[in-house]
Amino acid sequence: MDPAELAAFLRTRREALRPEDVGLPRSRRRRTRGLRREEVAALATMSTDYYARIEQQRGPRPSERILAAIARGLRLTVDERDHLFRLAGYAVPPRLARSDRVDPGILAIFHRMDDTPAQIVNALGETLAQNRLSTLLVGDQIRHTGLSRALAYRWFTDLAERRLFPAEDHARHGRTITAQLRAAHSRDRTDPHVLAVADTLLRVSEEFAAIWREHPVIGPYCEPKRIEHRLLGPLDVHGHSLADPGQSQFLMVFTAPPGSESHDKLKFLAARGHQLV
Repeated sequence: MDPAELAAFLRTRREALRPEDVGLPRSRRRRTRGLRREEVAALATMSTDYYARIEQQRGPRPSERILAAIARGLRLTVDERDHLFRLAGYAVPPRLARSDRVDPGILAIFHRMDDTPAQIVNALGETLAQNRLSTLLVGDQIRHTGLSRALAYRWFTDLAERRLFPAEDHARHGRTITAQLRAAHSRDRTDPHVLAVADTLLRVSEEFAAIWREHPVIGPYCEPKRIEHRLLGPLDVHGHSLADPGQSQFLMVFTAPPGSESHDKLKFLAARGHQLV
């Protein structure tokens, strides 16, 4: 633990926050730069004296639970939280693979993609946002609930999910999807959502269990894939991924080479897809 650096870091982050940043009113007579210590303590649900002693280098080494509470109270980013833990002499907490709150930067790019099928998924394969063209191309993936939100669960339990792809590609997709779930499980072995999907599939799907035991590993997944559209027939597309800074969410974009038959079909979806609904 580095008490001096820990105290200085907390002080700079406290002074950088404005009352309105955390939902507190700003008084005209306010002289303190940033938040007061008692305000941070209240946001972190601890005594003012305990927090003050940390900033003044008088207190004992704070526990990981206390540090997590301070990180939430000071609205630290994930990287800032990790730095806080290192200053206190702890290993950084695992970054949860699953999040339903879409990264603002990813969302801003997503909203600009009107003429390309796009969707935002998390590391568990749950679709968090989907534009109109993506829905027309691969169906509504937002409607799923419970375990069915996870792509891996649908792939190994729902035959309808496989109808999107040719039968000869099913083995390859199954291995890729299992590898993605393995990667999410490796990043955080305590995530209850990842554990629920993996444990359930190990019980109900022999196919999944066999692939899981092989420990499949894949790199960035941007290889070509063939989609069997229910009305337009086969489309050959690439699925490009843009990851958020925490590697927990991905913007998936489907494209086809200009001038190809598949590209023309995507253009048709953009122009007249509403007539296919």
